[in-house]
Amino acid sequence: MEIGFVAVLGLLAIVAVSAFAPKVGVAAPLILTVVGIAFGLLPGVPDVEVPPEWILAGVLPPLLYSSAITLPVVDFRRDFGTISALSVVLVVVSAVLTGLVLAALLPGVGLASAIALGAVISPTDVVAATSIGKRLGLPSRLTTILEGEGLVNDATALVLLRSAVAVGALSTDVEMDALDVVGDFGYAVAVAVAIGFVVGFATVWVRRRLADPVLDTAISFAVPFLAYLPAEHLDASGVLAVVVAGLYTGHNGARHFSAQARIAQRLNWRTVQFVLENAVFLVMGVQITSIVSEVVESRASVVLAVVIGLVLSLVLAVVRFLFVAPLLLAVRRSMRRAERGHRRFERVLEYWRSLRMLDPRQERRRERAETAFERRGNDLAQLRTEGLGWRGGLVLGWSGMRGVVTLAAAQSLPVDTPDRAQLVLIAFTVAITTLLVQGSTLPWVIRRSGVRGSDETADNRELATLLDEINEAGLTTLDDEDPDDEVVQRVRHDTLLGAQSAWERARVDDGDVEAPHSRYRALRRDVLAAEREALLDARSRRAYPSRILRRAQALLDLEETRLAQADGSADH
Repeated sequence: MEIGFVAVLGLLAIVAVSAFAPKVGVAAPLILTVVGIAFGLLPGVPDVEVPPEWILAGVLPPLLYSSAITLPVVDFRRDFGTISALSVVLVVVSAVLTGLVLAALLPGVGLASAIALGAVISPTDVVAATSIGKRLGLPSRLTTILEGEGLVNDATALVLLRSAVAVGALSTDVEMDALDVVGDFGYAVAVAVAIGFVVGFATVWVRRRLADPVLDTAISFAVPFLAYLPAEHLDASGVLAVVVAGLYTGHNGARHFSAQARIAQRLNWRTVQFVLENAVFLVMGVQITSIVSEVVESRASVVLAVVIGLVLSLVLAVVRFLFVAPLLLAVRRSMRRAERGHRRFERVLEYWRSLRMLDPRQERRRERAETAFERRGNDLAQLRTEGLGWRGGLVLGWSGMRGVVTLAAAQSLPVDTPDRAQLVLIAFTVAITTLLVQGSTLPWVIRRSGVRGSDETADNRELATLLDEINEAGLTTLDDEDPDDEVVQRVRHDTLLGAQSAWERARVDDGDVEAPHSRYRALRRDVLAAEREALLDARSRRAYPSRILRRAQALLDLEETRLAQADGSADH
């Protein structure tokens, strides 16, 4: 079977499953994994082996970058402590504990190799949990924590695995030196952050000077590899460099990129993410038969490997819950400390405000303090609004699905690793078990826990308030214009339409009489549909040059996109 034909079939399967999955209420990655397993078991289908470097160096960088550019840096920083605990401390703890269990169950493997496999199966997948959570409307804070954990824990796991290889822990009886591992991790993180920042800064600087969205998009496709390859060459964490570059690019795009470039980036990378993340789960299922064949050829026990995989899946779930519980208590204590610190800050600021005679330097310091006070107050308000109670902790604890990194890292184990084929099958068993068991039941857990996402009416109210604020700033540019001028009045009217529409959506309850702005958008869409038919008729009559028809088509598309944005449906 030609690889091109198989790739086309895979892409069609991804699209079909993704369209079908919402109708049955099951996440697409879970169905694709099952489809892959079923396909691999068909008679005549050859064993599929994907080189691990293809996934680690070819798939993982763009997949992580596409998630990083959409993750709000403000939210990431706000919960940085929680994300760090889950993505670093929990990965290390899980790797050590699962390694101890594996060493006890397979004495011939050795503790060092067992801990290395523990590092392979410890990182959670950024796609599996968040795709389910977003579909079911998890609170944005919980989604940010899951995304942040999935982005950063890959780096921790891969550095831990590489450190074990570096000290010869996988092929000899040499004990792992904790200081060497810590030093290697610190070096890998520091160099990766520096490279990611430099690449992000440099590419944003170049892209802001490009007027052509095609050129901008071409550079954006190179960014994850520009960050990953140098970092890996310097023995740092390539995946962390990609994440840093993505966070920097996504945060600064609003200031430096054109609207056209931002729209193109969002759509292009959503497509890349959709194809790659679903393809990985499909391939994961297909590869099972080849992994089992390797175990049989090595004369190891397939049943034992599967049983150990199931045991380790249970251990990982228990360890995660035992870690999340005290983490939530620590988050609450940290919140109380932050509130006390904020009150002390306010008293100091009140003293500064009481001083009447300030020199310019003191005045600048006071203004910076005022800004810092406002930011900290807003952060605390957001954290209070979306507190992590026991319901959020339950969802967080059950969102421990494994995926792409476990798949690739397991196959990157050195060839001379004792019982390598069996270890790879154990890792695959863990990944598929957590995907199918935790992934399939996570929607039920979310519903039964009673976790509530953001309130749509409240969101519309906040959006309307924000639009009022930015409209006020925008309309100040018209202060020097003649208020009776028709053009000025039209600009003022068009500027206020967005806020008026948002306030309308916030005030109108479901079932009420259709509101004016909603009716306007419905009528405008009817007009656009008629205009599009007229345009197609003009094209069929060949009454106008093609270049004129394309420009008219672009204008209609732009207006239709604007209406979709006003309805809040553009991102669905």
